[in-house]
Amino acid sequence: MTDFTSPRAARLSAARRLSKRSFRAQDRAFLAEGPQAISEAVNAQGVLREVFYTSSVAAKLPDLLEAVRASGAQMHTVAETVLDSLAQTITPQGIIGVCSFIDVPLEQSLTTKSKLVSILANVRDPGNAGTVIRCSDAAGADAVIVAGESVDPYNAKAVRASAGSLFHLPLSVGVSVAQAIAQAKQAGLQVFAADGGGSATLDQRQIVSAMAQPTAWVFGNEAWGLPEDILQLCDEVVAVPIYGQAESLNLGTAAAVCLYASAREQRS
Repeated sequence: MTDFTSPRAARLSAARRLSKRSFRAQDRAFLAEGPQAISEAVNAQGVLREVFYTSSVAAKLPDLLEAVRASGAQMHTVAETVLDSLAQTITPQGIIGVCSFIDVPLEQSLTTKSKLVSILANVRDPGNAGTVIRCSDAAGADAVIVAGESVDPYNAKAVRASAGSLFHLPLSVGVSVAQAIAQAKQAGLQVFAADGGGSATLDQRQIVSAMAQPTAWVFGNEAWGLPEDILQLCDEVVAVPIYGQAESLNLGTAAAVCLYASAREQRS
């Protein structure tokens, strides 16, 4: 265990640089903030490399720190001001961990055993990406594929928005959307595109019936949705019906509706 009182310490500098994507890729590591994220990282086993925490967290969360210690991660107590210099939130929660990347090859995420999968196609907002990961986890999905020009899922905001779900299910990154769709079909999944302009709707009888089968949902960019070339690769283009006067749903909400609709039919 090491005590740090200066933000210029080498270990802190090494952790701080993980705020940039290029350094995350180089070190294959990212930051996770807060007790919930640290707890999930511990449970993931072999993911947590080191933890920086304040004396107040040590007093409040002794069981969490004991679990960190048992995991074998390096532990460092730091002054409040030092942790503030490392945190990427306005109100830090007193504990930050350095975690190893958890992504796996596409062939490991999409297999013949997969029943429900999310494919993010050029999703650029980290909050939305993290929310879809969280919704996928909650709906019992088997994997999330972060494809095309999508945001880095290890971005601090994406990690926070996932609320720990990032550590719960297989994640693949760095593949094209076409590759992800092709692999999904090869694994025996039908591919549905979630798009407001779809000719089919989520409540149509034939779509409801089809959702009982293994399905990969493709969720597109927040601003311009899914391009025609991607839509052509999908088996169905499905819109979430709007019964009221709202113009549309945001990406996270639409993803939750689609994923839960599939989960319900697959479990019925």
